[in-house]
Amino acid sequence: MLKISNNVSIPDNEIEISAIRAQGSGGQNVNKVSSAIHLRFDINASSLPDFYKQRLLNLRDKRITKEGVIIIKAQKYRTQEKNRADVFERLVEIIKQVIVVQKVRRPTKPTRGSQKRRMDSKTKRSRTKALRGKVLD
Repeated sequence: MLKISNNVSIPDNEIEISAIRAQGSGGQNVNKVSSAIHLRFDINASSLPDFYKQRLLNLRDKRITKEGVIIIKAQKYRTQEKNRADVFERLVEIIKQVIVVQKVRRPTKPTRGSQKRRMDSKTKRSRTKALRGKVLD
């Protein structure tokens, strides 16, 4: 069972894991050992609350297919156990990212004091630069 938060968790039977051979360098071991992990998680068929499902399906992420399946491949480490832990960690990270609701930003105007300070500094800078010009007799 994969724990997301205090009251939300995913049963193991909803997560499909398979071991595959990792890409890239790894010496002689790379062709013999299946150390990479391939995870598939169907959002629609999961036991997650509807709020989570909707937010996940609306998320624009290349790891989520059109059918609503999260596909994650972990091959960072040389051992299968570390890659398995990494893939679970990344799945939890994706789901937790959806939980956080962003605050709506309300645009504000600069205060009168900040506007005055800005204009004063521009005027002062302008005077300083004007004094650097040619001296006329």
